[in-house]
Amino acid sequence: MKLTTRKVAIVGTGFVGASAGYSLVNQNICDELMLIDINKERALGEAMDLQHCVDFTTSRTKVSVGSYEECKDMDIVIVTAGGPPKPGQTRLDTLELSAKIVKSVVDGVMKSGFNGIFLVASNPVDIITYLVWKESGLPRNQVLGTGTSLDSSRLKSILSQHIKVDPRSIHGYTLGEHGDSQFAAWSHLTIGGKPFMQILEEHKETLGEIDLDEIIDQVRKAGFEILNRKGTTYYGIGCALASITRSIFNDDHKIIAVSTILDGEYGFENICTGVPTIITREGAKEVVELNLTEDEMDKFKNSNNVLREYMATIGY
Repeated sequence: MKLTTRKVAIVGTGFVGASAGYSLVNQNICDELMLIDINKERALGEAMDLQHCVDFTTSRTKVSVGSYEECKDMDIVIVTAGGPPKPGQTRLDTLELSAKIVKSVVDGVMKSGFNGIFLVASNPVDIITYLVWKESGLPRNQVLGTGTSLDSSRLKSILSQHIKVDPRSIHGYTLGEHGDSQFAAWSHLTIGGKPFMQILEEHKETLGEIDLDEIIDQVRKAGFEILNRKGTTYYGIGCALASITRSIFNDDHKIIAVSTILDGEYGFENICTGVPTIITREGAKEVVELNLTEDEMDKFKNSNNVLREYMATIGY
């Protein structure tokens, strides 16, 4: 009988890494969790704290502190290390520092003989995910980032306050950069299977006050609204990382808006951006190409142009 142990390493045990670790342990998503951080005492403290959750969960997750050299047998390496934006900065402003940190991470992990899946959360996540792909030399399906998964969740949460339905009954995505140039694919958003734009048309009297531009602006600014109040965001992205990890291990074939390396999809290549993607045990199995409207396609092109401008600053 062949037994498979689900092994995850998290590089970076700041707020995001620790929140991801807590979600993984609390939801029993992996069997073994290894924490890696330049601050080994911080990593050890987080590992000890997570181990004390075991009695309150339905199965045991073995939590340890490790190093890049021990990543060879990991199924998934989650990368959260990087430079968080300071007040007044955008995610793109953290690129130079994050790129330097993540290059050293990838180098260390790959020297171990790692051949699993990189899952990236470090911002600016689309560009950093592309960097991880280039530096690792792994197939594009084995490198993905959190992309607009959290933004899509924020979109559903905000819409649910207007439509008065459970966010989980709303299906749709934001695409493009995990940042200011992202856009909502309104033409493909449905509520209970019914097109959202049709619902707006049929309920003008009750829903006529909904401003779509204002809603997507709220989505774009949500992270910074949180940052300005509590210093940074970590619960939402921690849950997003756990959800994507679960879908990989379970071979779910679930469609999630993640940062994916494009190779001709939507007419783009050699760029990583947020698009609906089928997630399986292989990682980013297949990009789902939505039939975007002309306006949505223009916004997608603009978003990718923004990403390319910043990619060029680090040699891509």
